[in-house]
Amino acid sequence: MSDKQREVRPADAAARLAICGMMAALIFVATYFIKLPMSMTNGYVHLGDGFILLAASMLGWAAVPAAAVGSMLADLMGGYAVYLLPTFLIKGAVAAVAVLAVRTKLSWLRVLGLIAAEAVMVGGYFLTEWLILGYGLAAAGAGLLGNAVQGASGVVIALLLAPLMKRVRL
Repeated sequence: MSDKQREVRPADAAARLAICGMMAALIFVATYFIKLPMSMTNGYVHLGDGFILLAASMLGWAAVPAAAVGSMLADLMGGYAVYLLPTFLIKGAVAAVAVLAVRTKLSWLRVLGLIAAEAVMVGGYFLTEWLILGYGLAAAGAGLLGNAVQGASGVVIALLLAPLMKRVRL
């Protein structure tokens, strides 16, 4: 790749930053406003993960900060301050795995990669609640089903919307 191809024009960088910010806002909205409360865990299942996976297919590596910030802001506004740092790290990791997944050429491998990205989320929150927050193994295990449902819905949303978003030029 030549230096001229590697050069990023200021207008391109500004547009990418604006799109990254808009995607962070969309992730926040899908997480904070479109949710199903889970009384068993005092948490909720949301649609934000679908938009994190969609951001990975649209933005590439710029989806990582969008996912981390958008999800963290939803926790902040929702009163889940204890989850701010874990959410930032977990959702950023989900986006990173998803970026690697969407770059594969084989569709079955792409789907498997998106499932792996959501497995990072399920495992990340399980470990956070069990080991870091000290809720105990039973309490952390109680959240597994809700997080798995959230992850599965995220994969379905991303797989349904990604073909439509290919028409959008970034």
